[in-house]
Amino acid sequence: MNESNGSDGDGYPGVGRVLVVVPTYNEADNIGVIVDRVHRVAPSVEILVVDDNSPDGTGAIADRMAGADPRVHVLHRPGKQGLGAAYVAGFGWAAEHGYDAVAEMDADGSHAPEELPRLLDAARDADVVIGSRWTPGGQVVNWPWHRQLLSRGGNLYTRVALGMPLSDATGGYRVYRVPALARLDLDSVASQGYSFQVELSWRAHRAGLRTVEVPITFAERERGTSKMSPVIIGEALWRVTLWSVADRRVAPRRGGTGDQRLRWP
Repeated sequence: MNESNGSDGDGYPGVGRVLVVVPTYNEADNIGVIVDRVHRVAPSVEILVVDDNSPDGTGAIADRMAGADPRVHVLHRPGKQGLGAAYVAGFGWAAEHGYDAVAEMDADGSHAPEELPRLLDAARDADVVIGSRWTPGGQVVNWPWHRQLLSRGGNLYTRVALGMPLSDATGGYRVYRVPALARLDLDSVASQGYSFQVELSWRAHRAGLRTVEVPITFAERERGTSKMSPVIIGEALWRVTLWSVADRRVAPRRGGTGDQRLRWP
């Protein structure tokens, strides 16, 4: 692991030191391109590649980049442990190394690095920024109609079940203020995939954090294999249902929806 803090500049204007966390598993064809694109549009941000011992050599490629650029860091994990665990590890690394904000970004190019500055600009006045495919102005590219229907339907169900006014609670292109993450009790998060993103949205909602959505264009990966599966989608819907039931059971003891943790800022 490269533990250098990189450049000592002022960071991103109005936000501070930003760390982009990029989980990887078999992304050898993509990781170099993504890192270059991020630094082309946001030279002051730093990147942490969280690699789950990719058999295709992604970790070794990231190590070479880190050795050549102090803005790139690598966190090696012993094996494939899931997207949620990778992000939690990256968030902890960011807090330990004194960053002000942390961004989530896929390594496959579906999250366009060129849109990162708009998310960071929004973070000047927010605790959580979600790059949204389904808010007005957002869109997806190269997705068949059934995937769009599944995503829209899943988000509608999540919005109704959990009472969160979000168009895209499953979106994985995000920026969190590090002090805001400290209020989400990340050590108790066990979700992966889509449900990890929903759970953090739900926790932020209950904690009264200011969350905003910024429209993005989401493009299907051009190289490599998607990690999405029916199991991951099923986990998300199952967990949303459980959270919804649990929230309704404890709400009367909190005083109903008047409790600050249940209100949207």
